[in-house]
Formats: sequence, C-alpha cells, structure tokens
Amino acid sequence: MSKVECELNINGLSKKINIHNDKPLIYVIRDDFGLTGTKLGCGLEQCGSCAVIIDGEKKLSCNLLAIECEKKEIITVEGLQIESELNHVQEAFRKFNAAQCGYCTSGIIISVTALFDKNQNPSSQEVQNALDGHLCRCGSHSVVLRAIDSLIEN
Repeated sequence: MSKVECELNINGLSKKINIHNDKPLIYVIRDDFGLTGTKLGCGLEQCGSCAVIIDGEKKLSCNLLAIECEKKEIITVEGLQIESELNHVQEAFRKFNAAQCGYCTSGIIISVTALFDKNQNPSSQEVQNALDGHLCRCGSHSVVLRAIDSLIEN
C-alpha cells in the first residue's frame, strides 16, 4: 500500500505527514502528533473515547480516515486549554473529580465542550444526547452529570 502526503491541522499545529490513505485519524493524532489524550477504546465508534472536534462538530476519530480531515480544524482534548489553563468543562470535571480511571474522560469532555460551544444552557435531553454513545465502565456517570449541571448553573 502506498503512502500519500497529508497536511493536517491539529490544535492549531499544521503538519505535513506521509501516511497510508486508510490510516484512521486516531492513529495520526496519537502516533504522528504525539497527542495521547484521545483514546482508542473499541475501534467501532461505539464507546466515544476517541471523540475530537472537527470544524466545530464532535466526530469519532477511530474510523475516520485522516486524509478526509485535510483542510479542517481538528481539536483534541489537549487543544481545549486556553493559555495553559483548563477550559470551563475541564475545570468543572477537575472540581467534581468527574473521572475514575479517566479512559473515557477526554471523549466526554470533548462532547460536552462541543455541546456548550453551541448552547450555553442545554436541556437535560440535549445533555443526554451529547453523552449518548459514551461508555464508562467505572460508573462515574453521576459525578459527570453533577459537573455538567454546575456548568449550566453558571
């Protein structure tokens, strides 16, 4: 299989890389950009741990081809920080200790950030829709919801 040149913009860093045209974005993020916050869980778009924001929309990077993301703005959990400070969602999760093992946390934070970027006062149904497809085997759901509720209240 031949490689193609692909220029990707992840967290504001534009980089040209040579990749196989069937390489999923998750592997480019982790291997070529060295960003390990985005996790590969199931590889089947069913757990949500690989979520990133692409051009303002939450996308799952495990089965999304990297070459399809050229000329798009890709944001991972590492790119949410503002001048080395946690964004409001990350800060709420920290304050409420809304993670146990942390494996699913980056995907959930990405989904909640994408939701709040569009709607600062989402309904409980919109929150549930945003979290649909995220699996957390540690059972931190109630703490995650408390952190999200604190964002809505503020």
